[in-house]
Amino acid sequence: MTHSQHAGAISLAGQWTATDECGAHRFALTLPGDIITGLHAAGQIPDPYWGRNEYDLRWICERDWILTREIELDRTDFTLVLGEVDTVATISLNNIPVLETQNAHRTYRADISRAARVGANTLEIRLHSVTRECDARAAAQPFPIPDHGENSPIRNGNMLRKPQCDFGWDWNIALAASGVYGALRLEPHEALRIERLAISQDHSGDGVAVRVAAHLDGVSAEDTALTFTFGGMQKSIAVPKDSKAPGLIAEFQVANPELWWPAGQGMQPLYDLSVQLGAQTEERRIGLRQIELVSEPDEIGRSFLLKVNGRPIFCKGANWIPADALAGRIDPQEVEELLQSAVQANMNMIRIWGGGRYEPTWLHDLCDEMGLLVWQDFMFACNLYPSTPDFLAEVEAEVRDTVARLHHHASTALWCGDNELVGALTWFEESRRDRDRYLVNYDRLNRALEATLLATDPQAIWWPSSPTPGPLSFGDAWHDDSSGDMHFWSVWHEGRDFDHYRDVSPRFCSEFGFQSYPSMDVIRRFAAPEDFNISAPVFESHQKNKGGNARIAETMFRYFRFPNGFENFVYLSQVQQALAIHTAVTHWRSLKPHCMGTLIWQLNDTWPVCSWSSLDHGGGWKLLHHAARRFYAPVFVSAVPDGSEIVLHAINDAPDPVEITLEVAALSMDGSQRLLGSVTASLEAGGANEIFRVTEIGALEVLVYRWHLPDGTTGADHFAPRPYKAYPLEAPEIDMEVVEAEGAFRIQLTAAKPAFFTALEADVPGQFSENGVLLLPGVPAEIQFTPKDPAAKPNLTLRDLHSASSIYG
Repeated sequence: MTHSQHAGAISLAGQWTATDECGAHRFALTLPGDIITGLHAAGQIPDPYWGRNEYDLRWICERDWILTREIELDRTDFTLVLGEVDTVATISLNNIPVLETQNAHRTYRADISRAARVGANTLEIRLHSVTRECDARAAAQPFPIPDHGENSPIRNGNMLRKPQCDFGWDWNIALAASGVYGALRLEPHEALRIERLAISQDHSGDGVAVRVAAHLDGVSAEDTALTFTFGGMQKSIAVPKDSKAPGLIAEFQVANPELWWPAGQGMQPLYDLSVQLGAQTEERRIGLRQIELVSEPDEIGRSFLLKVNGRPIFCKGANWIPADALAGRIDPQEVEELLQSAVQANMNMIRIWGGGRYEPTWLHDLCDEMGLLVWQDFMFACNLYPSTPDFLAEVEAEVRDTVARLHHHASTALWCGDNELVGALTWFEESRRDRDRYLVNYDRLNRALEATLLATDPQAIWWPSSPTPGPLSFGDAWHDDSSGDMHFWSVWHEGRDFDHYRDVSPRFCSEFGFQSYPSMDVIRRFAAPEDFNISAPVFESHQKNKGGNARIAETMFRYFRFPNGFENFVYLSQVQQALAIHTAVTHWRSLKPHCMGTLIWQLNDTWPVCSWSSLDHGGGWKLLHHAARRFYAPVFVSAVPDGSEIVLHAINDAPDPVEITLEVAALSMDGSQRLLGSVTASLEAGGANEIFRVTEIGALEVLVYRWHLPDGTTGADHFAPRPYKAYPLEAPEIDMEVVEAEGAFRIQLTAAKPAFFTALEADVPGQFSENGVLLLPGVPAEIQFTPKDPAAKPNLTLRDLHSASSIYG
């Protein structure tokens, strides 16, 4: 893992005392952590996620908060290191100011020797009012810089270098929390220290050449040496007394490299690197790989695909947002489980979205280990931003910090300038009226990002914005599918049918999604039974997208018969979400190599909320995530209508050729099947081919098909040419047998008639091996439930499309 060790460093993590500017609140606060989590833990506020408590807690961000702790020192020559101070703060030691912070995305260093004393010292962090700072900075701009008020009810958040979703988003609570979330330590002064490492790889010759440049700060006080160790090889470079050595370089040649691959393409070997200078040791783990972005003009528009070690990779994944709305609640173990869930669903990429935070280094370590490529946005989203010299200076410092920290990770695939800032130029009256001014304003910011990125890491892959047709292109990448990356939101935001996903052929779709309600166990964490109604004020307060509940309901009426009761409404919303995304992904995967990536909006949730996520807040799998595990399988068969016919495409994302055998049938609602044919086909590595065409299917029949591979792997799917409400479903008479074995529960399901989207729910936390499946007569399904607590005994609830909906005739 990535690690920095400083002998003699003093940790400042742990218990502090927090008070507000009014003296009304005083409590013990654990740092790293945030004020709101601390207030709740101290019993001074209610759970901010329950009911409508959010609206009664926004006063917190309007106040200054003062954090103090006592420190015993036996010397005074220390440097204070603070990371992710959120956001504008004055830090004092013994009432002497030693540091001012302006940016939650940076790590700061401050010499405290002039204020420190041997013995007792008082360290104070004064976190200034978020809203006062935002409003003051907005008023000071040379011309108006609009923010997205519909997303963010706490206004002017674009003035601060702070996670933008803290001010509210169309899936997030609006509390604008403050605190300290990163480094908290004192380091003894060193005459010479390692400021950063710059690590690069050259794959052009035999083997791999790894170049490690240690950028140093200071002047050596004595003869010393810099020691580099990589992959069992060691090199030492002398640093004579009084020398100022801004950069020293060691190169290592790996003759027979074990290459790092994304998940599903190979293994993820990591080589240990350490660089030592005196009492300081910097440690990294390096995956040897070469990543290329191929984005070139072609006969259609402009391509967009990633190659790893020369192999084109179809990127399958989702957008990542902060693991919790409150940084103090983020648990590394839970984050690891979220990422592991992505891998289990056959994903190979996450996009760390630009309205959140630069994630801690340990998250990127996990992505290295799991083979999850990272599309890394810079933290700008859906607003316009200043381009004043002081603002750009902060941005450049932020980029240097972040790129130096993350550039070496094998998982780091590309750096993107922002999320939707090109589109935002058309969203505000000010920028529509004076486009030239705001376009130049945007260009200054975008160029500062690119220049600083490439100055820090010349090998970095840069993409200017998401979505964009390409560099210096300001076209409509929400509707133009010919070039670059696309955000396709017409189905959700414009209310189009799911079939509209098949009307576009993106080169790479980096955002698309459809909402559902959270699972019932999550709903019970914010609502009492009397609020189990989508129109109840509590429920509406956990739906942040304007018109979202109405859109879920209206779309449901197009495809399904009306559900019985609230819990079935929740279940059917998840069925609908899975169907929407299944429609998009199965079509777009069939287009490869024209389309080379789909990133679902979104993987996770920041709090219990109605949203587009495939994983509930807390990590539970919605039906969409189970569906993603199936439709992102390395070898898959997709059904795509072509006029009156249905084309079956076989897709192979695996690195080796494969032979596939497909059986196709037409299913009647009484459970009988009419065989339409079978075929065996060879698929080249990375290929996608039409292998079967259905020319005729009955008005009340559903296409069902299964495939198997020589290694025993099997898969299945179905395609309903008509809305499900049009089919005369019969009671499936599902039989369920449950057997407990070694801390898990094996559940066998059988049905007398077809049972569409058969789903199990448990009243204890845990994970089902499969869910939301089509049960066919004579084909038992075995599902395993593994509770988080091995001693837990779940009560299971079974749902299917017939039992969830109004009475079928």
